[in-house]
Amino acid sequence: MEEGVKRELQLLSYEPEITAKDRNFRPPLDLSLSMSSALPPTTNPRNEDDVSMKSAQALKQHVAEQVRLAALETAYADQMRELARRELEMAKKEFAQARLIWERAREEMERVEGMKRIATRRIGSTCMEITCRNCRRHFRL
Repeated sequence: MEEGVKRELQLLSYEPEITAKDRNFRPPLDLSLSMSSALPPTTNPRNEDDVSMKSAQALKQHVAEQVRLAALETAYADQMRELARRELEMAKKEFAQARLIWERAREEMERVEGMKRIATRRIGSTCMEITCRNCRRHFRL
């Protein structure tokens, strides 16, 4: 290979001779590095046009995919909004029904309390008719 054509990093390893008495001794490695510079490869204009056309097509495909994904996300968001609207309507109806049930229960409670007052008055008047003190005390408890 020629020295001025390519940049190349060469690592040269050094293997020292080891004698019997130096088996435990390990010398440091001596690395030699060399670099060379190279000219950039020349390109063909037609080849550049092909590459730019391919990259433009890839970009168009990517944009089309992004538009498709955005449309899908928009449709999904619309569906979720519609679902939320329906759930809100159902919640409002259920709340109105619960309020109506509560109103009916309140009216029923008022009616029962009125009946209790009437019954208490009747018992009170019955107590007045009873002359025995023990019997009267029994009705008051």
